[in-house]
Amino acid sequence: MEKINGTGVSPGIAIVKAFVIKKAEVAVSGILLKGENEVIANVAAFNNAIEVAVNELEVIKLSLAGTDFEILETQIELISDPQIAEDVIEKIQSERKTANDAVIEVIANVVEVFESMDDEYMRARTADIKDIGSRILKHLNNTKTNTARFKPDSIIIADDLSPSDTITMDIKHVNGFATRTGSKTSHAAIIAKAKGIPAVVGCGDSLSTIQNDDVIILDGTSGLLYIDPAEETINEFRLKSEIQKQQSEKLKALKNRPAITTDGKKVMLSANISGAADMDDVHENGGEGIGLFRTELLFMDRTSFPTEDEQFKFYKQAALQSKGKPVIVRTIDIGGDKQLPYFNIPAELNPFLGYRAIRICLDQTDLFITQLKAILRAGVFGDLLIMFPMISNIQEVRAAKNILEKAKEELLAENIPFKANMKVGIMIEIPSAAVTADILAKEVDFFSIGTNDLCQYTLAVDRMNEKITHLYDPFNPGVLRLINNILEQGRKHHIHVGMCGEMAGDPLAALLLLGMGLEEFSMSASSIPTIKNTIINHSEADAKQVYRAVMTMDSSDEITAYLKAQFV
Repeated sequence: MEKINGTGVSPGIAIVKAFVIKKAEVAVSGILLKGENEVIANVAAFNNAIEVAVNELEVIKLSLAGTDFEILETQIELISDPQIAEDVIEKIQSERKTANDAVIEVIANVVEVFESMDDEYMRARTADIKDIGSRILKHLNNTKTNTARFKPDSIIIADDLSPSDTITMDIKHVNGFATRTGSKTSHAAIIAKAKGIPAVVGCGDSLSTIQNDDVIILDGTSGLLYIDPAEETINEFRLKSEIQKQQSEKLKALKNRPAITTDGKKVMLSANISGAADMDDVHENGGEGIGLFRTELLFMDRTSFPTEDEQFKFYKQAALQSKGKPVIVRTIDIGGDKQLPYFNIPAELNPFLGYRAIRICLDQTDLFITQLKAILRAGVFGDLLIMFPMISNIQEVRAAKNILEKAKEELLAENIPFKANMKVGIMIEIPSAAVTADILAKEVDFFSIGTNDLCQYTLAVDRMNEKITHLYDPFNPGVLRLINNILEQGRKHHIHVGMCGEMAGDPLAALLLLGMGLEEFSMSASSIPTIKNTIINHSEADAKQVYRAVMTMDSSDEITAYLKAQFV
């Protein structure tokens, strides 16, 4: 029996035979075009491939809804991007590249840009770029794939599953996915989780040893695969699978139950979203609001800034679909790893500590006012709140609030309805903000702790650097003390404190954060039932005891071992 380690992205256990997908690689030919007629023919072939690809996606889109629909919408925008077309045609005309070679090179360049981004969500969008490249090349070279036809009751083994693969294939009899590459936010992971299919990604080259019809045990919780296991191991995992199914049914039954501890402490469980299409999952999982609405995704995958009306419609749709639940709208968080092709930010030695987020907004006030006006207008249709990211000092808060007042004045002058008394908060994700939370609390209505960047900045750990990613640790005593100070200052100054970083959805951290006094946990919608289950089966007194014990410990190893023991 061979065991392979990957990243579990969708819980569940599957025990069936493997179906291996091997896609043919399209290589650069190196052929140069000889005459003008060949250049014209290759440009025409490229344009035709784009047209056919867009039409193909439009046809598929007609039968879809929700997340699947949104993924294909994004792909249609990407494949129609005039910058990609311009770069491909430039290589054909000026460099005499064939259409095939030009597409491969341009797509590779775009993929390189996305893969260099620090933000995991944006890195995962490289799958979209690769997918549209493959689709264009398929129509250029008249090749076909058969990824839609799987053997019944299979675990799909692949280098990666493209967005269109996961959407269009017949998965009625697919019991699980395992891919060589991928992350928690890759499309294969998103689709698997949405459809309740166990999945493991990022398995590495070891996955290549699996052959068709090998018996596989796939554990989407632990991220482990077992190839040709013994009967004893199979029976062990069958029992685990049955227990997991019973637990899943139990969690589903918690949908309408409030998150209240056994001794009566009420906690708010919210979700992080990127658009109105995510709202269905929030409601389905019992989310009580939106703790983080990432607005910058509206600004991606386009050739110019969205207008005020475009933004208004985007935020209004989320407000309406929230069904009266609070929605915290984070103002645009671009720069650093989130570059816009139409917004030229000069290259920086360290962009993550540079010109980004609120710093851009305070400098580009026209851009900022446009977004603030759109949010204020959408506030008429739901309980929207405004949140400023990457705040490092009180001056930035005051400057942002002054611009917000100017946005209100412009709307008044234009006689456009808006929510005048919208609450204003900030993300605490920079150590200086965490340390001066007592000062910042006097200027805002709420805090939201962004643990992803707070951890990265506090520990000076670049999460992109594989040699030091093990140092990225939210249970480091230094990080925990900063979080504790933020919560203490929030209570002292009577303002609401939530958390929208990954730590909020970590079951290991739930009791500790509850004991610290966290009022709102905001996470991916699918994580809500698990965190709720932890809260309703423990008392606040238990959680405070956990908190007091942890704060006496001097290492994350000791802390995590102790927290794991609380669930035994």
